[in-house]
Amino acid sequence: MKDLGSLKYFLGIEVTRSATSICLSQKKYVLDLLTETGILGCALAKTHIVKNHHLAIYPDQVPTNKETYQRLVGRLFYLLHTRPYIAYAVSVVNQFMHSPNEDHLAAVMRILSHLKKALG
Repeated sequence: MKDLGSLKYFLGIEVTRSATSICLSQKKYVLDLLTETGILGCALAKTHIVKNHHLAIYPDQVPTNKETYQRLVGRLFYLLHTRPYIAYAVSVVNQFMHSPNEDHLAAVMRILSHLKKALG
């Protein structure tokens, strides 16, 4: 076995140690996600989901790319390790994985723009 020293970064989670605590951060993961989606320069959302949202499946809505939507929601699930406050919003958008539309994708983008406000 080889000693690699203290843990600094593992599976997208940055680990910082002090004398009394251990701090986990996914700041780089969020920055990479925002850069990949192209919303790094967008306006900030005040909340991660609209109050009294009316997300549902309606027959007249425009469908969106299913694979892209599923990938983004999956990446948001990985952020729940360090950001449990977005769990409700992520569970709402997760309900529409089988047939997402533009409103559902807009809700995912709102979660991402809200994450931009609290990177660390």
